[in-house]
Amino acid sequence: MTVDAAEAWFFDKEAGHLVRPYAITNGRTGPVRDGFALITLVVTADPRADTSRMTPEPAAILHLCRERPLAVAEIAAVLDLPVSVVKVLLDDLAEARMILTRAPVELADAPDIALIQAVIEGVRRL
Repeated sequence: MTVDAAEAWFFDKEAGHLVRPYAITNGRTGPVRDGFALITLVVTADPRADTSRMTPEPAAILHLCRERPLAVAEIAAVLDLPVSVVKVLLDDLAEARMILTRAPVELADAPDIALIQAVIEGVRRL
């Protein structure tokens, strides 16, 4: 009998998680690495990875990210966990080389916000 990993820690949907977030992360409040933005994409490194001996939350992350990359914010939303908890779990999975991540691209030559606003105002006046 397989229990859905996302459902494993629920007693009652309305009551919420049975395990507190600090227990899920072993008391850690943040990731060691500082590379997980809300839009960082995550994908499972090996889709055939055995998750049967993992705790429910990391196993659920690996399951969610098998088919296609998901953003950190999407993972947190689907698992109904705080983003800070998901970042700690992702940090552990990255350390174990079970996930691959792609940080958001920084636009070095992005136009100034004031310029964009001026263009918008100009278009509105037309």
